[in-house]
Amino acid sequence: MSTPDPRRFGPMTATERETLDHWVDFHRQTLLLKIEGLDAEQLCRRSAPPSTLSPIGIVRHLTEVEAHWLREVTLGEAVPDYYSTPQNPDGDFEDVDPATAEADVQRYRQEVEAARAAQASWSDLDGPVRGLRKGEPVNLRWILTHLIEEYARHLGHLDLLRERIDGRTGY
Repeated sequence: MSTPDPRRFGPMTATERETLDHWVDFHRQTLLLKIEGLDAEQLCRRSAPPSTLSPIGIVRHLTEVEAHWLREVTLGEAVPDYYSTPQNPDGDFEDVDPATAEADVQRYRQEVEAARAAQASWSDLDGPVRGLRKGEPVNLRWILTHLIEEYARHLGHLDLLRERIDGRTGY
């Protein structure tokens, strides 16, 4: 990595909430480290046909994941469709463009800040949040655990994409 790794691998003896918050943030930081140094064309480079996976597609997808789970479901906020719509449910992955790649990264950064604020505003891990998942109540513990899983899966994809683009690897 070209810059020192800002991530912390602890706290190792924290409360459940501190641990969940830490790992969500750890993965957010990891995403930004994995795209660091890529230009707009590289951000949009697809893995291999027929896959539409690209680094920026993953960034765009996780932007929507953050907004959906932490603002829309947790707090009940109305969140706009950034990339995916009912007419184009895979727009986050499919409609990538080098002309908007940097703006897409900036939107991710902004959404993470809004999502962090939403996450911090909800203190109860046990009780149901305002929204539902497939018609069922869900709590913040489930949401944060899901975000960790969602990031981990897509960061694995991003590992392969980055290695194919310029050979860079790393945790």
